[in-house]
Order: sequence, then structure tokens, then C-alpha cells
Amino acid sequence: MNKAEMDDNVSQAHTGENIWNLPNVLTMIRLVLVPVFILLLLNGSIGAQWAAFIVFIVASLTDLFDGKIARSRNLITDWGKIWDPIADKALTLGAFVTLSVTGVLPWWFTVIVAFRELGITWMRSRLLKKGIVVAANSGGKLKTVSQMTLILFLVFPWDAVLGMEIALFNSIPLVVIRWILIVVAFVLTVWSGLQYVIAAVKMKK
Repeated sequence: MNKAEMDDNVSQAHTGENIWNLPNVLTMIRLVLVPVFILLLLNGSIGAQWAAFIVFIVASLTDLFDGKIARSRNLITDWGKIWDPIADKALTLGAFVTLSVTGVLPWWFTVIVAFRELGITWMRSRLLKKGIVVAANSGGKLKTVSQMTLILFLVFPWDAVLGMEIALFNSIPLVVIRWILIVVAFVLTVWSGLQYVIAAVKMKK
């Protein structure tokens, strides 16, 4: 199969590339921030919640800028194609599991999202062994944006701002917004996962 036969997000793997560039360093920083974010979120105090919110924003910005910098400066590497989505998954899945543990997010959502994310990662690893690199597609990027928006909404310390206990469950407008964000993230997660599966089937044919 040549490049012309592949989807835009699929390419042959390269060897001997230099991974030490700014986009990849930003990806590494995002990976380091994952455990910091989770520990702050589990702390439970208002101060820690504010800190977790800020850390997640910083981590999300590294995801925004690493791709833009890589494309604008022609610094796209196979390492970045593989580890950028892995860093995204570590950040979002870590957040979803923690939010489910604390009772803010339903477990069914987290389990289905985890199944999709880990399944696609497994598929990518199988293709990588055949020398094929699958980068994030447009659906995957929309999925990531929707998931991060949901997390920011859930992590934000509404209790402190609105002055009511467990504001996410007591305020009707917040409850409605919460469920809209959950449904949108869920739909985009499943839809983008199907896109990867269809692309993999096409490659086999």
C-alpha cells in the first residue's frame, strides 16, 4: 500500500528520527501533568480544585499548541503521532475515572469511553507493528475538544462560586448543561472511534 492509498492520518513509520523538539516536549509536559491533576482533584479542597482546574487548562493548552507548532514548523514526528493521542487519553481518562470515583460523572460513561480509547490504542499498536502510523483524525480531534470541555465544566469549583453545596446537582441550569456536555462527548467519542475502525478495515482491503 502506498501513501496515495492511505487516509491522510495514516503513514509509513520512519526510523532514526529526532524526537527532541518543542511539540514533543509539550506532549511530555502534558504526560507529567496527568498525575499532578489527579492528585489535586482527589484532594477535595476548594484550593486543590482551583489548582486542578488551572493544571488542566495548562495541559489542554499544550495539546492545542503542540500540533499547531508541529505543523507550522514541519516538526511532525512518528513519536508525536503516537504519544500525542496517548497523552490526551491519559489526561482525559485519568480525569473521567477520578470524577467517577468522586461521584461527579456516571460510571457507564467512563467505562464506555475507556473501552473506546483503549481499543483504538490497541488497534494503533497493531498497525504500528506493520509499519503504519495512524495519527488523530478530525473526528478524534473533535472528540478530544468535547471531552476536555466536559472535564473543565465538571472540575470548575461551582460550589465556591455559586455559594451552594454540590452546585452541579442542585442547580437546574448546571444539571442541564452537564448532561448536554456528557451526551455530546459520548456521541463524538463513539463516532470518532467508528471512523478509526472503518479506516482500518479499508487498509486491510
